[in-house]
Amino acid sequence: MPLGVGDRAPDFTLDGSPRASYRVSEMIGTPLVLAFYPEDHSPVCSIQLRAYSDGMADFSRLGAMVWGVSPQDPQVHSDFAEKYGINFPLLSDGDKAVAKAYEVLGPLGFYRRSIFVIDRFGIISYCHRTTAGLTYKPTSALLEAIQEAEAKSSGR
Repeated sequence: MPLGVGDRAPDFTLDGSPRASYRVSEMIGTPLVLAFYPEDHSPVCSIQLRAYSDGMADFSRLGAMVWGVSPQDPQVHSDFAEKYGINFPLLSDGDKAVAKAYEVLGPLGFYRRSIFVIDRFGIISYCHRTTAGLTYKPTSALLEAIQEAEAKSSGR
């Protein structure tokens, strides 16, 4: 059965931009959106990550963080973030181990645009994997998923 809603989010540590190491287990207590995307500087990825960046005030209002994850190295991420005004961390999964753990690799080993919302307890509360990478989940859908996860977790 594939990794999905209700499963504990696989832990990982990745380097990213801004220069730091990022670890899922250190985010316990904070809702986290993982946005897996194929490539920096590509048209759809640029639009998607700018949209999430434009919504950071709304994510912050909910106490949530957003991390972008793709195979490019931290310097490429840094250049991309600066060019497009991306204001959340972009993590480097060069060996694609995290993509494998989250089951977001397509048949040829390329990243499939995918979103995971991890609740404050480290449980996946929302998951969406695309088969064709030309669309992405809008910020409003992610904010709704975070609100629903928070509502459910407050009843635990």
